[in-house]
Amino acid sequence: MAELSRWFVVHTYSGYENKVATNIEKVVENRKMHDLILDVNIPMETVTEVKDEQKKEVERKVFPGYVMVKVAVFENEDTGELEMTDDTWYVIRNTRGVTGFVGPESKPIPLTEEEVYAMGVEKKVIKIDYEIGDMVTIIDGAFEGVVGVVRELDTENGSVCVVISMLGRETPVELELDQVEKTEQE
Repeated sequence: MAELSRWFVVHTYSGYENKVATNIEKVVENRKMHDLILDVNIPMETVTEVKDEQKKEVERKVFPGYVMVKVAVFENEDTGELEMTDDTWYVIRNTRGVTGFVGPESKPIPLTEEEVYAMGVEKKVIKIDYEIGDMVTIIDGAFEGVVGVVRELDTENGSVCVVISMLGRETPVELELDQVEKTEQE
């Protein structure tokens, strides 16, 4: 139906996050709404708890009381805003345990891409064509246009350390993976 999709935040009763996520997934399956409700996510983190002098790794919810739902959206002809269909809103809003959407007056407001990546709901996939020792050009930020050599790559955290020549000295600069591109050497 729609090629656009956005993440929305659904507020739930405390402790009902898993039940709400399961119920939404069941309704999607039963009503064949796979093209409208694309994904349901409860952001989790692994933490180390110490109990009775024993260390134990535990999964816990990053945002207790909230469930993230990826929904197909369309552009409202009157306002130009991205909105979900009435059916989608009704199904999510009337799921047992849901108290509403996050937004003014419970009007669903989609998360921005930056918010989605910062919350860890989705991972930004960046393909890189350079490796340690390659010449790269910085294409974004304060050092845009400067050429340097890749010293370190940290794909897990999305960063790269590039050594550039500044004022006659070699200076390491921490950048994001998508702020540099491989320089074609001639």
